Amino acid sequence: MMGDFNAGSILFDPLLPVPVLVALAVVVALGILLALLRGLRGWALRSLAAIVVFAALFGPSFQQEDRAPLSDIVILAEDTTASQNLSDRGAQTRQAADALADEIAARANTEVRRVTVPDGEGDAGTRLLSTLTDALAQEPRGRIAGVISLSDGQVHDGDLPIDLPAPLHLLLSGKSSDWDRRLTIRNAPAFAVIGEPVTLTLRVEDMGDVPDVGRTAPLDISIDGEPAQRFNIPIGQDLELPVTLPHGGRNVIQFTSPAIDTELTDRNNTALVQMNGVRDRLRVLLVSGEPHAGGRTWRNLLKSDSSVDLVHFTILRPPEKQDGVPVTELSLIAFPTRELFLEKINDFDLIIFDRYKRRGILPALYLDNVSNYVEQGGAVLIAAGPDYATADSIFRSPLGRVVPAEPTARVLEQAYRPSVTDLGTRHPVTNDLPSNGDWGRWLRQIDVRATSGNVVMEGIDGRPLLVLDRVGEGRVALLASDHAWLWNRGYEGGGPQLELLRRLSHWMMKEPELEEEALTAIATGQDMRIERRTLQETVPDVTITAPDGTVTVLPLTQTGPGQFTADFSGLEIGLYRLENGDQTTVIGLGPAAPREFVNTIATPKILEPLVSTTRGGILRLEDGTPSVRTVRAGRVASGRTWVGITPRNAYEVRDVRLTQLLPGWLVLLLSSLLIIAAWLREGQR
Repeated sequence: MMGDFNAGSILFDPLLPVPVLVALAVVVALGILLALLRGLRGWALRSLAAIVVFAALFGPSFQQEDRAPLSDIVILAEDTTASQNLSDRGAQTRQAADALADEIAARANTEVRRVTVPDGEGDAGTRLLSTLTDALAQEPRGRIAGVISLSDGQVHDGDLPIDLPAPLHLLLSGKSSDWDRRLTIRNAPAFAVIGEPVTLTLRVEDMGDVPDVGRTAPLDISIDGEPAQRFNIPIGQDLELPVTLPHGGRNVIQFTSPAIDTELTDRNNTALVQMNGVRDRLRVLLVSGEPHAGGRTWRNLLKSDSSVDLVHFTILRPPEKQDGVPVTELSLIAFPTRELFLEKINDFDLIIFDRYKRRGILPALYLDNVSNYVEQGGAVLIAAGPDYATADSIFRSPLGRVVPAEPTARVLEQAYRPSVTDLGTRHPVTNDLPSNGDWGRWLRQIDVRATSGNVVMEGIDGRPLLVLDRVGEGRVALLASDHAWLWNRGYEGGGPQLELLRRLSHWMMKEPELEEEALTAIATGQDMRIERRTLQETVPDVTITAPDGTVTVLPLTQTGPGQFTADFSGLEIGLYRLENGDQTTVIGLGPAAPREFVNTIATPKILEPLVSTTRGGILRLEDGTPSVRTVRAGRVASGRTWVGITPRNAYEVRDVRLTQLLPGWLVLLLSSLLIIAAWLREGQR
């Protein structure tokens, strides 16, 4: 570094405001002009006296500074984001950065500030300009002689306004022969209606110096981790792909274009789409065997749900009723049994029999068709009344083969308080119901013997009250009482009838959040929360298979009845497979398309406008590491093999000395002598 040096300058500190001095100068000038017009021989001396006085009033002084020169600063920004790990870019960049840092540090009066550009938080990508802004804020602007960035040019904050005081140079990593294949999916919704197609826009495109790899690319499509199906699609064209979700809850669809050995990376050859399947509307058929106090309660509860389309029939005039009223005078609607139970039965998501008994209205063939409907994936809920214990019980029909509890022919007419069984505390339908156990009493229970399924609620002396069962692909629920309506009326405080019915219907519709045996995972960035629900008291460890095949075994911790959880952090973005006993699931961690791998080909285009504005240069590192030269400000600061920095000549003031040029005694002496000389000169006339 150069030694200290001195610098001087003349400063003015007026004793009076400048407008006042100007006014006085005008008055004096007029006086001198008058003296000149009158021929007074001392006007020149008087003018000199006035100049001395005015010079003194302007307060001239000589300022002398002791200055210490400051070194120039060059900022060297090294891109270390994920895309810089492709091919040999990382080593290429580090070697060039080390060489430049050594060369700059060896220059006289020059320092280097080396900063790294990490991956941005939350998939923000390469924040080069943000990093430079932070680095510039920590240094004196007057000492910045140049900014050299080593990057692939894929900057994701290129629109950030930044004012650079020196030339910016971009040294591009990578090779001009690089090429890559990319798979992208647009307009993938977070939710879709089950059974209704949703259109995804898919595109496979090649970037960079693409070799001859054909005009089509293979595409593998896998749903929920199942074996993939392969298709061939055109490259560089948008493909409209209709997708129909197969089930409710999360559906994970993976699209993969197999990697080619010569491309940069396969990280952008896979796209994950995670959509939640939802039902448009729940179609329910409610068949009331006879009018009773709870019938309207069932209807009101179902009608209050805007997502339910309800068809309700109440049998008011059974065939055995003979009261002499002509059929033509009845205002009742004929029950369209054939249409509902043969032709349209599969249109319903749930069928409820409320105190229904055999009266010849529904022939055995129709009820047998209901049993088939259940076995093929339908759902039936039976709300039993005293009729269930009679010889005309619906259990004595072909529907009985799917009903999980057999009546003993006893009807118990006594008050009791419904309660959740030990198994019911682990079942999602009855687990943690509001005000659990503190409910109003019911006054009737049909005595039944469970033959299959799970008893989740019990009544008098531990007798089964609510039995749930899986039959074939469908589900059946039996409520062995017709007094659930007492809860809705608030009898003795009431109970959670609405919540119980909601959970029952959603369980019967196979909603994932109410599956009693389920393995689920919730992703937050690169972390996941694993949840296991089961009716068992213990579960084995969960096995996690990462996208690269790495297997991790984690124990699950019980957090509630039938509920076990674990936390896991994935190091890699992609599809993870989870297994626990006979339960499996898949989940995607990280963004569907990591921003660092959307565009992987090194490019100067993003930073080119900013580099041009500062008269910097863009060079490729594959051509060699450039040398560093000194250029004057305003000149072009780059060449084919070099980049330039502009010396700033910054300094630090160590000491300041002020010396008055016209001290008061000197002004008084000079002005007095000049005035006396002018008086004597004029007195010689």
